Amino acid sequence: MNYRMIVLDLDGTLTNGRKVITPKTKEALFELKRQGGVIVLASGRPTYGITPLAQELKLYETGGYILSYNGGRILNLSTGEIVFKKELPISSNKKIIEIAKEQGVNFLTYENDCIITPDASDEYVKKEAFINKLEVKEVKDMEAYVTFPVVKFLLLGDGEILSQVEPKVKEALGDDYSVYRSEPFFLEVLPKGIDKAASLERLLHELSMGREEMIACGDGYNDLSMIQYAGLGVAMENAVPSVKKAADYVTFSNNDDGIAHVVEKFMLSGHA
Repeated sequence: MNYRMIVLDLDGTLTNGRKVITPKTKEALFELKRQGGVIVLASGRPTYGITPLAQELKLYETGGYILSYNGGRILNLSTGEIVFKKELPISSNKKIIEIAKEQGVNFLTYENDCIITPDASDEYVKKEAFINKLEVKEVKDMEAYVTFPVVKFLLLGDGEILSQVEPKVKEALGDDYSVYRSEPFFLEVLPKGIDKAASLERLLHELSMGREEMIACGDGYNDLSMIQYAGLGVAMENAVPSVKKAADYVTFSNNDDGIAHVVEKFMLSGHA
């Protein structure tokens, strides 16, 4: 099969445990670009948080795509054009904030290149800020403040708490939203129909490509849809069990150049 596009989750997939792209993986991706391959960085992160890795892979110069907010936005890096975007209706902001308060969990959303949250001291807010290199702005009255459209909310808490909160949030919000955990401690609330697979389908259509030409690699719950959708769905050795089970192929871990292995094995000419 001639795979032309590779879609890469970032944390736990493209980057190793130190959040770094290893030299071997980087070289394999540079070679893929030289051979005309398409690279898409697909993450729950906001666009700003993906930009440094896109720069490191020289995708602004050679072309490529960022799929941010788990599919809420797709950016063409060579033109700067937004290929697709979908935001939560402004009317839902208050409702989501009220649900988070009822469930007794902290939450955050984004304003430009900034995280906004009622509690900036929260360890999970700090984690999201660190991952994305974003400033944090503490806003006590979020209901009064968030009167503009946002792509998503993150509800925050340890895994045990969120496993109890998740079904209640789904029930309270109904069918008009996508609600799922991207990490044990992050519960995402996005517009309905927004996940990595749905947005990749739009991108493939835009590029006149079929899903059988696409490889998708990931390790977490929010990668499940694209791994099931892709022509070749790849789970990292370090992936959660449900992702491994759904994958067509399990590669090495993110600390053992798992992505380089996939690119060399399935995409580069001159490799088996």
